[in-house]
Amino acid sequence: MNYNLKMEEQIKKIKTIPTLLLHVCCAPCSSSVLERLGQIFKITCLFYNPNITEEEEYQKRLLELKRFTKSLKTKYEVSVLEGRYNKEVFLEQSKGLEQEKERGKRCYLCYQLRLEETARLAEEKKYDYFATTLTLSPYKNSDYVNEIGKKLDEKYQSIYLYSDFKKKNGYKRSIELSKKYHLYRQDYCGCIYSKLERIAQKEKNSHKEKR
Repeated sequence: MNYNLKMEEQIKKIKTIPTLLLHVCCAPCSSSVLERLGQIFKITCLFYNPNITEEEEYQKRLLELKRFTKSLKTKYEVSVLEGRYNKEVFLEQSKGLEQEKERGKRCYLCYQLRLEETARLAEEKKYDYFATTLTLSPYKNSDYVNEIGKKLDEKYQSIYLYSDFKKKNGYKRSIELSKKYHLYRQDYCGCIYSKLERIAQKEKNSHKEKR
């Protein structure tokens, strides 16, 4: 399915100025998404990421998101809502899946954890729509994300906004905006397993270069 086209079809049906609770994993991933959707929705960025294992990294990404949203000019106001930082929930959920590669079952459950909280809060706080910036990254499985979103759309009252934000040069634009606003760009998703995988890959590449 072309999720970007599906989102555009949803947007075409909008008659008023809707509210959107947008799950955000970091400032760079939010950049081109906010630039695009901030012309259509009143957006609240939900920073709910219990997968970020190190609290220092968590706070660094949160502060960078707050800084960026204050700097970016959009048609409608963008605010930030900080979710609960409960890394124990993610670590408990990941037991037995520690060796899974990125984009596997552990990631699916992580997407589900973060999107479910977004949908729950969207319903509780009466947002018209909910969505996530996760589909901007080429390292994330957009099929997984939208499959979960569809199920949550049926469970909660707020409407799930389908997406594949890397389409239409969304990912390329995020890199441009990151450079423009001097955003901190991490090279792993945030969890300890992803971090170790990146370190191992760097070491492997380093050994190849020395040969």
